[in-house]
Amino acid sequence: MYSARGPVCDIYDEKVISDLVEGANLLAKKYKAFVLRVEPDILKSDEKFREIITHKGFKIKDDSKDFKDEIQPRFVFRLNLKGKTEEEIFSAFHQKTRYNIRLAGRKGVVIKEGNKEDLKDFHKIMVETGERDNFIIRSLSYFEKMYDELAPEHMKLLMAYYENQPIAGIIPIMYGNKVWYLYGASSNKHRNLMPNYLLQWTMIKEAIKRGADIYDFRGVSGVVDESHPQYGLYRFKKGFNADFTEFIGEIYIPYKPLIYKLYKIAEKTFRSLRTFKKKFSGKK
Repeated sequence: MYSARGPVCDIYDEKVISDLVEGANLLAKKYKAFVLRVEPDILKSDEKFREIITHKGFKIKDDSKDFKDEIQPRFVFRLNLKGKTEEEIFSAFHQKTRYNIRLAGRKGVVIKEGNKEDLKDFHKIMVETGERDNFIIRSLSYFEKMYDELAPEHMKLLMAYYENQPIAGIIPIMYGNKVWYLYGASSNKHRNLMPNYLLQWTMIKEAIKRGADIYDFRGVSGVVDESHPQYGLYRFKKGFNADFTEFIGEIYIPYKPLIYKLYKIAEKTFRSLRTFKKKFSGKK
């Protein structure tokens, strides 16, 4: 059993946490689950929450550094928007980030909000991005399903155009007081026009208009080293003056510890084989 960013409750109310655990235990028994996995939107430094869940039978895995280690990223960049104007936010960006945003505008990059039909262009660019950066991409039908279920209240599609041709796009989602940058794609052509910077700034401005307190740039590697293959992504997101944030990681209750251990081994092996297969296919 898995919960991406739970629990949704007062995380310091021990009675509520106990009720949730009791309910989860009953479901685990009903469906013969071997583990309950949760990756909370809670900081690693939250000792009070750590103490409560440990007391309620959870174990904590807080040593992952890379995307491949967990389902949800443990390390993200979060931009605090609360009570700030567009001017205040923009002026705090790194000088190079501000330059690139202005450059995209000067060079004729235009940002438009897309619809479901535009997902076809977005997906083509996403495939191109996945091949370039060596990651697995989801099918067009997945994004269309997302759009049907979440748009327009909780999802947007923003596309960047140059000379009326789509060259990049992002999909943010919105819930409560937060906006998340969930997916991004950029064509190999016209990357020198810096469309990704203008896309982010456009969505940040939209988040400010919505009254959001936080714009979440989502995952980066926990290995902050210029030699790391994902350091470029870290540098891009850091340029927006967002806060480097580390979550507590995976908390879990292993109902059948041996089966769960075997499952984790199989999961890691599958991911490694999938990555190897993609690299090998790309070289052929």
